[in-house]
Amino acid sequence: MMLGSHVWLQTSISFYFTLFLYNLWLEYDTQILGELTFFLSLADCTKLVTGSRDNTLCKWDVETGQCLLKVAVSRNLVTHLCWVPGESYIVQTSEDKSTRVWDTRDLQVAHTFPLKQYIQMHCDVSEDGNYCVTSSNGFGGQGCEATLWDLRKTKDIVCEYKGHLQSTTSCIFLPKGMCDTSLVATTSHDCTVKVWERDTAGCVCSLFLDGSGPLASLAVCDNTSILCASFNSGIQSLQLDCSRGTSLRQVAKF
Repeated sequence: MMLGSHVWLQTSISFYFTLFLYNLWLEYDTQILGELTFFLSLADCTKLVTGSRDNTLCKWDVETGQCLLKVAVSRNLVTHLCWVPGESYIVQTSEDKSTRVWDTRDLQVAHTFPLKQYIQMHCDVSEDGNYCVTSSNGFGGQGCEATLWDLRKTKDIVCEYKGHLQSTTSCIFLPKGMCDTSLVATTSHDCTVKVWERDTAGCVCSLFLDGSGPLASLAVCDNTSILCASFNSGIQSLQLDCSRGTSLRQVAKF
């Protein structure tokens, strides 16, 4: 992962992570130890925010490795962090079933959304910064939904995307260039990728990846392609076609 003039290398044993910061000449700079779940850089790439299963968020200086701020919230086992475009805020999901909005300037909670019934596993924020989507774990179709939240004044639930049968592990907004309508994509331990109309919560297509095992995460590759990580069959490249309705097909795997 590139971060300014540095490269981040992440190594893991179970849930435990050690992050090593090297410059491009591979000279040792800084080592940050912790049980890290996720990390992201601030807009100018000089600061870093990390979240951990030890209930803490930390803000770091990238150049010096100094921890500038550290905040602990009881039972806040961090599952994911996501930047709000153009703002000083991040959205964070947790195993305590909550979704929090943090102001990174002082690393304080600016808003907490109403609790869901199940662990919140992942989050993403729309390109315009108006909405965030979170995903729930669950079993046998109970829970397993993704939830669209309004980040503006109301901060209400807009809708829920229901249809997965096991934990929904990842949820992302698809770029506007992919389709004429606003779309959300989700993955699940039920081996399916689903694409939804953002505003109506209607499922427009679903793809079962046979033999893949549980699906872990999604990432947009370009205006037609999505990458999907799986437990058993590596990374799958999927193509979204909106020319006649909406369809999703597997084109490659790595």
